[in-house]
Order: sequence, then structure tokens, then C-alpha cells
Amino acid sequence: MHELAITQCIVDAACERADGRPVSRVRVRVGRLCAVVPDSMLFCFELVTEGTVMEGALLEIDEEDARAHCNSCDREFVMPDAILLCPCGSADVEVLTGRDLRILSMETR
Repeated sequence: MHELAITQCIVDAACERADGRPVSRVRVRVGRLCAVVPDSMLFCFELVTEGTVMEGALLEIDEEDARAHCNSCDREFVMPDAILLCPCGSADVEVLTGRDLRILSMETR
């Protein structure tokens, strides 16, 4: 379960930025191509925040759709999964979004 390591990195970064102040909320964006299960992140978040300035904080996860551009038909489309095929059938596509995993904001108390 790589969600544990990813969540630990998020908590470490937020704790460093908090500089000792208690954190009440962290909002992250997770792209659908990251292969991260949001429910697993939420579970891990409780574990890794225990004993830190983030204990009791809320983790908000914004899931980002995977979007791609087809170079054959010049169409932009939402990718329903990680298969890089345009609805026109072409595999000549560029992924535009869906790979991000970033901290968007943090609130301290």
C-alpha cells in the first residue's frame, strides 16, 4: 500500500510548513492516473498524524480527472482509465491532466 508512504510525505511537508502550529485541515489534489485510493489515504492520514501538530486534522481530497489530447483528431477527452486511447481509436495521445499529486492548502488553528 503506497498510500501510506505518500500520506506520510504529505504530513511531513505540512508539519514542516506549520512550524509548530496545530493544523486543522489539509487539502490535496490527486490525479486519477496516480493509482492512489483516496479512502486508503484517509485511513493512513489518521495513523500518520497521531502525535503530530496535525493530529485531529481533516484531510480533503480533490480528485482530478485524467484528460488527454488526441494528435490524430485534435480532440481533448476525459480518460475513463489509464488506457491511452482516444475515442476515435488513435493511440497518438498526450496526457494533459490526471498525474498531479499536490498539497493545495493548509489551515492552522
